[in-house]
Amino acid sequence: MTMPLPPRAVRRCHHPVNLFHSTVYFSPEFAEELAGVGIADRHAAYFAGRAAAMGAVGAGTVAAAFYNFNHALIARHLPAVWETASPADVLAARLRAADRTVRRLLGDTVDSAGMAEAAELALRAAEGCTRHARPLYAAHADLPVPDAPHLAYWHAATLLREHRGDAHLAALLSAGLDPLEAVVSHAATGIGISPRWVLASRGWERSDWDAAVERLRARGLMDAEGALTEAGAALREEVEDHTDRMDTAPYAHLGAAGVERLTELAKGFLRQAAAAGAFPRGLTDGD
Repeated sequence: MTMPLPPRAVRRCHHPVNLFHSTVYFSPEFAEELAGVGIADRHAAYFAGRAAAMGAVGAGTVAAAFYNFNHALIARHLPAVWETASPADVLAARLRAADRTVRRLLGDTVDSAGMAEAAELALRAAEGCTRHARPLYAAHADLPVPDAPHLAYWHAATLLREHRGDAHLAALLSAGLDPLEAVVSHAATGIGISPRWVLASRGWERSDWDAAVERLRARGLMDAEGALTEAGAALREEVEDHTDRMDTAPYAHLGAAGVERLTELAKGFLRQAAAAGAFPRGLTDGD
């Protein structure tokens, strides 16, 4: 008989898996490999690298799937980027970047029994994912699983990240939070990325940020100092709870013992990666 998952087990497992996945997009290896196929602009590289599994899509598709980026920024690069490199070229470059990045960050851990175990557990969890209404997950689910354990783990982390991410967008829509309101309210929880990083990477202006703050204040979700009100904090927690409910299937499929073990392994990999400088300074207000 399968044991029920402990409270917040889904969120606790997903967090280190997701952050480990994201190290590739911050890495110099990613920039180098994308530049190697002709995509030197960092925004274009990110949009192409994350969207390539969906094919040669345009700005509208990426704005819908990525949610918190300004459509105008995306449209500067897509669909034109596909004239420089095909989605297949980009996916191959991304996988080479993942290989180089993980090897640099984890060293001998790449070839450890723990990595092989984590890959097996994460892939087993991904068997419980579903494609319907999850465009980024569904596109990545059609990609082949790499043979090397560290790349199989990164691939499985991609599947679990995008599966939850697609569900999270539905939760944000249900909560009535538009793309920038979602980022502003998350930053106000103290665990989101910094406003400076959002403005530098998402294509928004400071005036856009301030307007989102005013909209949240008008709804009683932020106070005059820019902190979440009790209602705002409750709404953010409901967004995460709603996301957890829609993202339970892969972790229920893995089972409580498997989730606990995957969480333990994923946290260890993330700590090692962070200690090796995986994340840029200034990403959060605490940096």
